[in-house]
Amino acid sequence: MSIQVFGLPISRGVAIGRAVLVASSRVDVAHYYIDESRVPTEVDRLRQARDKVATELSTLKRELPAEAPAELPALLDVHLMLLHDEALTGATKNWIEMRHYNAEWALSAQLEVMARQFDEMDDDYLRERKADLEQVVERMLRALSKAEPLVSPSAATAGHGGEDPLVLVANDIAPADMLQFKGSVFSGFVTDVGGKTSHTAIVARSMDIPAVVGAREASRLIRQDDWVVIDGDAGVVVVDPSPIVLEEYRFRQRQSELERARLHRLRHTPSVTLDGEPVELLANIELPRDAPVALESGAVGIGLFRSEFLFMNRNGNLPSEDEQFTAYRGVVETMHGLPVTIRTVDIGVDKPLDRLTIHELRHEHVLNPALGLRAIRWSLSEPAMFRQQLRAILRASAFGKVRVLLPMVAQLSEIRLAREALGRAKQQLMDAGLAFNEVELGAMIEIPAAVLILPSMLRHLDFVSIGTNDLIQYTLAIDRADEAVAPLYDPWHPAVLQLIARTIELSRQAGKHVSVCGEMAGDPAFTELLLAMGLRSFSMHPAQIASVKQRVLRTEVKKLAAGLARALQSDDPMQTWAAARETREPPRDMGLEAP
Repeated sequence: MSIQVFGLPISRGVAIGRAVLVASSRVDVAHYYIDESRVPTEVDRLRQARDKVATELSTLKRELPAEAPAELPALLDVHLMLLHDEALTGATKNWIEMRHYNAEWALSAQLEVMARQFDEMDDDYLRERKADLEQVVERMLRALSKAEPLVSPSAATAGHGGEDPLVLVANDIAPADMLQFKGSVFSGFVTDVGGKTSHTAIVARSMDIPAVVGAREASRLIRQDDWVVIDGDAGVVVVDPSPIVLEEYRFRQRQSELERARLHRLRHTPSVTLDGEPVELLANIELPRDAPVALESGAVGIGLFRSEFLFMNRNGNLPSEDEQFTAYRGVVETMHGLPVTIRTVDIGVDKPLDRLTIHELRHEHVLNPALGLRAIRWSLSEPAMFRQQLRAILRASAFGKVRVLLPMVAQLSEIRLAREALGRAKQQLMDAGLAFNEVELGAMIEIPAAVLILPSMLRHLDFVSIGTNDLIQYTLAIDRADEAVAPLYDPWHPAVLQLIARTIELSRQAGKHVSVCGEMAGDPAFTELLLAMGLRSFSMHPAQIASVKQRVLRTEVKKLAAGLARALQSDDPMQTWAAARETREPPRDMGLEAP
């Protein structure tokens, strides 16, 4: 009898194959006290384990095949940084020296401490880095026990004769372990844990492989060699499907493969609606190495460069001005004259720097860290650091079109102080004889207060970018990190849609460029709605651009106005918009494929 397991859809498409089950990644850990005389020996064991894992990861990175996804070197770098982080190895050494724990116990104890800190973070991406920490510790524990690697391609695929395709089923799997399969053995992935921004998800998307994560009991319910269907669109895993169900999914798989091929051909097709409205599709990136991926995906610029990732996992040292300049310049030059929007460092309790502990950023009396000292507030409280970043951005502007984006702006005074800091940075560069060009200054619209005073703000800004993730969180008072209320996080809430529509309308009336750079921008379910609101600039993960472009090419904006008015006045906008969409005659499927 077939079984359905539900999880999170993180990479589209359908995969069908025999299950290759990887045992739970947890390593049994012995807990015992050691004599004082054995402390140096245990510390040395810890050091040797760390060095062994560092060698393994460095070798994997050095020997990456040419066809490996561009994201993988960055993921290995994250694991190497965690491995050498003093918060892990230094604190583990203290457990050995102060408590006389054996090395394995000390490492597990420190993992628990750090895992709690990750759980307290508000940002989804950073909270899910706990999985990376667990994977690094796991490798060290295996090195301490001298166990074999968690995943061995030959062992994992043993017993699977014939030409049947394979799908991987695991509690979780590290990017470094995935590399050992060289990306071509498995047609899909299923994991018990993980979220949409976990590294398992990132790898699956970058490899364009159907995947479902967070499927809870998948590795327990699925047996070795079971036939498994992975529905990456719905987040469903079907175990031992009936012949009828299997044939239906095989048909969908063929259709999905045709759709992927067609979307790939669209990547360099101009993004224009059926009635001739040009639409700008930009990319969100975290690191300089993401820029070539954005360019290849057909992005016409960088709509959001999250600069804070240059500041993190650095053992307490901030990047120098020259280091930042080199990173920004690399992105600007890679984009060959296309616009690059650099967001100033968005640091807070959810994205702490190594030199600022969570307790320093969130004092004991602060109950709502998402409302604390973060983003532009933190930058303005550190004027020397802020001017250094602005100088680096300005210097990069000499090599292309650069915009500066301020995160979490809520007050006119924040814009005024940022402009003053920008002016001082320019003067310092002129005094030093360093070249720069003029840059546009914009603000992230993430707080309802910013929407309410937007006409005043627009007089002091060149552009705005709507960060829908935080705008939804702050509008609905929903902590996305709290599983108890996360289901209430609703992008279709009438208040959210009205705030977005108002921002777009006021910006266009003022003649100021407006874009959306949150998750809604990359979700085709919202493309027509945002176009109807007047949005003509979307910024998203590079992998989402082709799907959104396809929706743009099939849309006739003039036919959307009536449906938008009804949706914005409705108590249930999602249902109202869906009903309005069904009444419109579907456009002919013309001009959607590149020659």
